[in-house]
Amino acid sequence: MEKTNINNSDIIVGLDIGTTKVSIIIGRKNQYDKIEILGNGKALSSGVSRGIVSNIDKTVASIKLAIEEVEKKNDIKINEVFVGIAGQHIKSLQHRGEIVRDNVEIEIGQVDIDKLKDNMFKLITIPGEEVIHVIPQEYTVDGEDGIQDPKGMAGVKLEANFHVITAQVGAVKNIMRCVEKAGLVPKELILEPFASAVATLDDDELREGVALVDIGGGTTDVAIFLDKIIRHTAVIPFGGNIVTKDIKTGLSILEKQAELLKIKFGSAMYTEEQDNVMVSIPGLRGREPKEIAVKNLSEIIGARMKEIIDLVYHEIKVSGYESKLMTGIVLTGGGSQVKNLQQLVSFITAKETRIGYPNEHIANESKDLVTSPMFSTGVGLVLKGFEKKIKNISKNNTKDSFEESSKKKKSSSLIAKFTSFFEDDID
Repeated sequence: MEKTNINNSDIIVGLDIGTTKVSIIIGRKNQYDKIEILGNGKALSSGVSRGIVSNIDKTVASIKLAIEEVEKKNDIKINEVFVGIAGQHIKSLQHRGEIVRDNVEIEIGQVDIDKLKDNMFKLITIPGEEVIHVIPQEYTVDGEDGIQDPKGMAGVKLEANFHVITAQVGAVKNIMRCVEKAGLVPKELILEPFASAVATLDDDELREGVALVDIGGGTTDVAIFLDKIIRHTAVIPFGGNIVTKDIKTGLSILEKQAELLKIKFGSAMYTEEQDNVMVSIPGLRGREPKEIAVKNLSEIIGARMKEIIDLVYHEIKVSGYESKLMTGIVLTGGGSQVKNLQQLVSFITAKETRIGYPNEHIANESKDLVTSPMFSTGVGLVLKGFEKKIKNISKNNTKDSFEESSKKKKSSSLIAKFTSFFEDDID
């Protein structure tokens, strides 16, 4: 069968380049406006360390393997992709900006908001860093604060608090280079916690306050949402890989054996049922098998996971939103699958905790393809891709209508109102 060109208006492709895996997910919208996952492909990632590309050739090879798998299974040709970006080089800060408008007779429009946001991209950052995302928190018009959407209002001075996210220029360029060398066109870079949030959180959680904790292989991303706006982000430089290395060192076994033990028998909390339970590890090259106590395994995992959770809880505290997380904590990512981790997080933080699966906004028939939290980012990239497409269509329609109304010399709104989960978080 002849391959279908992926570069069309119906399909979005998400590319998640992680520390342990490279994942590609293809989706489209069905007649009920739900995302239908057409297929996915994944490959082991050997050129990425803690979210940062450390070997271009190995990363490109991993991307190509994932591409080959998904193209063969779905008989399509991939071109454009929405790419996730994360890693310990990601930083965030709060900043306030303002503009003074020339004509108070003209209502505040999207042009004014865009101008205010564009100024944030011109912030002087540490050499080697650049602003990648600017997220408005709330606006102030002529001293009146607490405004969520100033469009249509009259005023001279427009101000806003912004959540600004920066990344290392080199890290960003290396990701783009890997994608391009793999034969793909990077449509847009999207911060991975944004993507994971779209895939796993519902409207009530985003509105009432929630902390999303995405435990990956190399890093743990923390994102706090309130009133459907991202309020705080942080990257903790530990993830599932450090747990595997602790098991390897503590039990003196091979890394691949440690990973299997973690997945099959690991637990973040010791329970009485683990007493006297032993697991036999095959010996290498004629050596005797090794007996491993499950209790010891749980103690090793629990110690490291407690350290990671303590760091997460510290970020929640310093954010100033600890008391406002009405819906608690949502865990996602491959590292969230450790047994009893949900209970450990709830015990340490005294907050309701659940595991976030990437099925919040996808069609029922697609849920079997992406059942694991490890696919949250990939599914979220597809969702964000569709969200971006809708926003662009809205802007283009607005531009056309504005030009038409200008010719007729009639006053009209500068932009059709469109609200996404995270108000203009990615432009």
